[in-house]
Amino acid sequence: VQLQACGGGSVQVGGCVRLSCAVSGLNFREYAMGWFRQAPGPGREFVSAITRTGSRYYDDFVRGRFTISRDNAKNMVHLQLNNVKWEDASFYYCAARRTGDPNDYGRRVDEYHYWGQGTLVTVSS
Repeated sequence: VQLQACGGGSVQVGGCVRLSCAVSGLNFREYAMGWFRQAPGPGREFVSAITRTGSRYYDDFVRGRFTISRDNAKNMVHLQLNNVKWEDASFYYCAARRTGDPNDYGRRVDEYHYWGQGTLVTVSS
């Protein structure tokens, strides 16, 4: 199983960037997908998730600015970051959660079975 995240880089405050995660080695349609982020310091924090049916969930600090989407034909999940703020600077990780419930998703790190390697977003003025 491989999750390959890309799309990070430097973005200006107020700007936008799109992160993508290519998934292989599993049946993508059987997985809810999530994005987490980790700045220097302890713990990864939940950013967003999308269920098998395409329902979307966000943490409060990104709701209205970030958009998660999935492409089941290409086994990919994306995270569009708009109106980027200084505090969005972080490593972003995609994750896959196998679930038999089409509407299920997770908000905790330990609820996900597979992880990508992370892609770095830096914010500049």
